[in-house]
Amino acid sequence: MEGQLHENKVFEKIVYPNKEVKNREFENCTFKNCDFSGSNFFGSRFTDCTFIGCNLAMLKLSHATINNVEFKECKLTGINYSECEDFLFTVYFENCLLDYASFAKRKMAKTRFVKCSLKGVDFSNTNLTSALFDNTDLERAVFNYSSLTGADLSTAFNFDIDPEINTIKKAKFSQYGLQGLLTKYNLQVV
Repeated sequence: MEGQLHENKVFEKIVYPNKEVKNREFENCTFKNCDFSGSNFFGSRFTDCTFIGCNLAMLKLSHATINNVEFKECKLTGINYSECEDFLFTVYFENCLLDYASFAKRKMAKTRFVKCSLKGVDFSNTNLTSALFDNTDLERAVFNYSSLTGADLSTAFNFDIDPEINTIKKAKFSQYGLQGLLTKYNLQVV
């Protein structure tokens, strides 16, 4: 991974945990079965990239740009996406483990989470307008002052969302998911 600019490259089975990979640019690159757990990608830019089967747990992304990046079957636990640059932040997750990550204050309209684990994830003050949570586990996920306008949570489960402090206008929930909107009232739904 020498050099500052990487275009149209495939990185496969790179094992590089707990390393410094600062101020690099990756454009239209694919990462397959790589291990960058605990590494620091400070100031790096990822544009139109795909990560497949990678271990990115505890990755540091301070001042990184994440633009149109897909993550499939990746371990992304404990990542603080709030440290990324706001401009052009667009991501897609499928079959990923994102437990204990933070998306606080992110603008993530239309983001798709498909078959993901989002246990303990922080979505405080996050714009999730028209986001999709398809068959996604939201156990202990934090939604405080979040915008879920038009979001689809019809197949999401284990969530606890307070409708009084979050915007949920036109959001979709299944009848089984309604219990997650009533938790604070301590009701028994049967």
